[in-house]
Amino acid sequence: MANEPGPHTLDAEAVRTWSSLALAALGRAREDIDAINVYPVADADTGTNLYLTAEAAHRALTEAFEKADGGVTEGTPGTASLAEAVRAYAHGALIGARGNSGTILAQLLRGVADVLGAERAPAERAPGTLLARALTRAAEEAYQAVAHPVEGTMLTVAGAAARAGAAVESAAATAADVARAAYDGARAALAETPGQLAALSRAGVVDAGGCGLVAVLGALWQALSGEAPAEEPVRGRAVPVPSTPQPCAEEQGGPGYEVIYLLEASEEGVGELRERLDGLGDSLVVVGGDGLWNVHVHVDDPGAAVEAGVVAGRPYRIRITHFGDERRRAKAPRAQRAVVAVVPGEGLAALCGEAGATTVLARPGEAPAVTELLDAVGRAHAREVILLAGSVELRAAAVAAAERARADGIRVAVIPTRSAVQNLAALAVHDPDASFDEDVVAMTAAAGATRYAELAVAEARSFTSVGICQAGDVLGLIDGDVAVIGSGLPETAEAVLERMLGSGGELVTLVLGPEVPDTLAAHLEAYVQHGHLAVDTVTYRGGRWSAPLLIGVE
Repeated sequence: MANEPGPHTLDAEAVRTWSSLALAALGRAREDIDAINVYPVADADTGTNLYLTAEAAHRALTEAFEKADGGVTEGTPGTASLAEAVRAYAHGALIGARGNSGTILAQLLRGVADVLGAERAPAERAPGTLLARALTRAAEEAYQAVAHPVEGTMLTVAGAAARAGAAVESAAATAADVARAAYDGARAALAETPGQLAALSRAGVVDAGGCGLVAVLGALWQALSGEAPAEEPVRGRAVPVPSTPQPCAEEQGGPGYEVIYLLEASEEGVGELRERLDGLGDSLVVVGGDGLWNVHVHVDDPGAAVEAGVVAGRPYRIRITHFGDERRRAKAPRAQRAVVAVVPGEGLAALCGEAGATTVLARPGEAPAVTELLDAVGRAHAREVILLAGSVELRAAAVAAAERARADGIRVAVIPTRSAVQNLAALAVHDPDASFDEDVVAMTAAAGATRYAELAVAEARSFTSVGICQAGDVLGLIDGDVAVIGSGLPETAEAVLERMLGSGGELVTLVLGPEVPDTLAAHLEAYVQHGHLAVDTVTYRGGRWSAPLLIGVE
């Protein structure tokens, strides 16, 4: 086939080519894999979860090469080592793992990295032997990560691939030979999955996660041999697709929620967490190590699952999905238009949600990734989407997410809002009955007409545009720049409001942080009324993770 990548030795460049080919293969098969997703929950997202996990892994790998090579482009000789490449690839998958299948894929890649990323002399083992042992370790670690392994699933396919690769292991076997054997073994095992799992047999399909793994292994063989797989697992509906809708988790009698989070915790803490979560639900998968884990479980009480993580360590990037909602969304026709808003606080997320927006929560120090924004565009389930970035730092990620969504046929416009109060102003004029362009123009104008400010507490002594601040000082930032340094929240807020209202205004919006008393809002409202009789004031609660005080002046 023309323009196919040439063969590689088992080195860092091979890992980069493998990642690129795997992402492309999963992208092509994504919708078909989604369509045959019936186990453990028929929520039509396995292909999407595998793709997003692979995308996160590829992004981390690319960043590792850029760091090592100083920006060398793909296809040119690089300076990254094999160990650096596989570790970055596995770490990216761990951080970005989505769903049950994505979490297992992350652990498979970690198993590969544990062998290929180990420090040893290059000549100590032949590449074929090294790869065979890496695939074996991957399967072993994946089985160990799943609380109750079930045959006829992605695990079965991984185990068969490892055994097939080990069967051809010899001093003369190349890494490409082992990869081809593993790929063939995985395909054969995939074909047998309906006979191993009743849910697959009833639906007349093979395992969706196994399909994705076959695509990944086919990409590995192609990267090492330069030969493209003869056919993809589900391209062109080669695999039967259920002819009738499959039941969601509640109809199947299983838990109603999927909970996923990253967790910083010790080995001991994770061991106790496994026992606790195992008693709360099913489909428990905990992957990772060295203090960082990705936790996945299906439960009826998502709060208890998150609380278990808090007991074990520090959970973050928490995602809770209701299976009934996901299934209904997959079956429902797309809306004509939707708004996606990035907001820094749970209260703000609820407020924007009440206004009809799909929200992405931005926590302090944890800016949402492109995949999170893209997922929110998908959850909005509309033909047209208006994306409110919410901060200057997120504009590039919002643009990247919009570009990828457009590739899926969704019309997306990014409004580069710089604050949550500008998001609120834009949502206030959103008109789904107007044309797309008219709506975007009106929302952009409303956001642009809203000056914004934020009050924050200085963490250390530093220089600002208005002088030196000390740790504990209250900083008043107007339109992103420090304009006022004060000793307390009320007086600093007054000074900020006076500056903002000096150039006019009709409406002041106050968003209070979780620890700020309601009395401050009453005090500031009285201050505005005293000096600016024609100006109205509205107050909202930002909720957990919001700044101490946000101010908007329209």
